[in-house]
Amino acid sequence: MKLIGSTTSPYVRRIRLLLADSDYEFVNLDIYGQGRDELRRNNPALKIPMLIDDNQEVYDSRAIARYLSEKRSLAPLTWDQENQLTLIDAANDSAVILLLSARSGIDTNEDLMFFNLQRERIMMTFRTLAAMVDDGQFSQWSYPAICLYCLVDWIDFRDLVDFTGVESLLGFRDQHRDQPLVAATDPRKA
Repeated sequence: MKLIGSTTSPYVRRIRLLLADSDYEFVNLDIYGQGRDELRRNNPALKIPMLIDDNQEVYDSRAIARYLSEKRSLAPLTWDQENQLTLIDAANDSAVILLLSARSGIDTNEDLMFFNLQRERIMMTFRTLAAMVDDGQFSQWSYPAICLYCLVDWIDFRDLVDFTGVESLLGFRDQHRDQPLVAATDPRKA
């Protein structure tokens, strides 16, 4: 198995943590620099992560997680867990938009509908996810908990959100710092 991605992507990190007990090759790409050509050769969606397992290619973190779950004969996610992932992915997608826009020289703090919608989505989902954390819905280190960890840690690392009112998300993150491979996959070390 080969996982293609970057060490700073929260989507890649979640798969690396999911693969903690697996033997696989990790190809770390600079997707905005020299690694762009390899990304073009391997994934027509130009997204990371991407998994290659024998002749099977899988192009998205959620699809990769499902593929690995089926390959390992694990129970499928519940609908509640699927909804958790939808919330996590929505916040993550909006945060990536804000980061890439800022890196492109766009002032994302302007009072513009597009950026306002991204910030609103992040905070709305964060409040919902914090309530779920408080309710114990992420108490087991499962794929949704891994995804939440990667989201919160990445957003904190990128300093994209004020966590006032959703501090339990940081508490959740801090509780899981000792999970296998969390330290080794920290984007701050990239």
